[in-house]
Amino acid sequence: MSGKPALIAPDDAGIASAAARLREGGLVAIPTETVYGLAARADSADAVAQIYRTKGRPDFNPLIVHVTGLEMARELAEMGPLAKMLAERFWPGPLTIVLPLRDGAAIAPAVTAGLDTIALRQPAHPVAAKLLSELGLPLAAPSANRSNGVSPTRPEHVIASLGKNAPPVIDGGPCEAGVESTIVALDRDDGWRLLRPGPISKDELRAILGEDTKSRGATIEAPGQLARHYSPGKPVLLNQAAAQAGQFFIGFGKIEGDVNLSPDADLAKAAAALYAALHAGAASNKAVIAVAPIPVDGMGEAINDRLRRAAAR
Repeated sequence: MSGKPALIAPDDAGIASAAARLREGGLVAIPTETVYGLAARADSADAVAQIYRTKGRPDFNPLIVHVTGLEMARELAEMGPLAKMLAERFWPGPLTIVLPLRDGAAIAPAVTAGLDTIALRQPAHPVAAKLLSELGLPLAAPSANRSNGVSPTRPEHVIASLGKNAPPVIDGGPCEAGVESTIVALDRDDGWRLLRPGPISKDELRAILGEDTKSRGATIEAPGQLARHYSPGKPVLLNQAAAQAGQFFIGFGKIEGDVNLSPDADLAKAAAALYAALHAGAASNKAVIAVAPIPVDGMGEAINDRLRRAAAR
């Protein structure tokens, strides 16, 4: 693609044009309540290959598939009673469920990265929901940024990260949650594991599923499990009490900085602001990004998870 990437209005005509592009095998960046996704029809190997090329994404990292709800999910995965309970409680919403892949499911092999499982989510964002309904097909949609980069929570983040390779972007405004979905894996024997913390907490999952199964293999089962991820392209220092010379400082609560994730120490607000702050730090002329301490309770678990991966070298 050449020239400036197009912004698509989130109205009926815009959604129809985006659906047509996706149906034909093209890419569209779409808003969700978590982050912007780089979407392609999940049943097309050629379309999914475009995602990998555009992101520069490693082919062992599986993609999340976005669905319209339980009916479409059942066509792709084996959904037992626990999966149904989770979907009825948290869908549409920021929960991705990793389930056994159904035999004969119409999914391009690259979506699951050769695994016998599939990661499914029903997004709550009204634009994403309307697009999926209009299209009638499951969409593979990882975050719409270069692989290992900071996830986009605004249309301009997509364009800044992907540059001339960016597809058209449906302008849904800022994302509400601001961090990626919680990912939980359900096994055939009813065991479960939290693969990635997110807006839905482990305690909320335990209230439905009971105690989690702690064991986890070395296989990458879902997005966001790489040790180094969400990188802004410069060193990131965590748990800093104050800024030093040459640092872009991300504050929290009473600790001020170049930006403050939440002056009133609201962790949900901090999560929503996190990636925008990292994008601002990446764009600044300062060589290092420093971050104030963030509590680890509730949404703080997801925030600290993303920050640790952003700081990994």
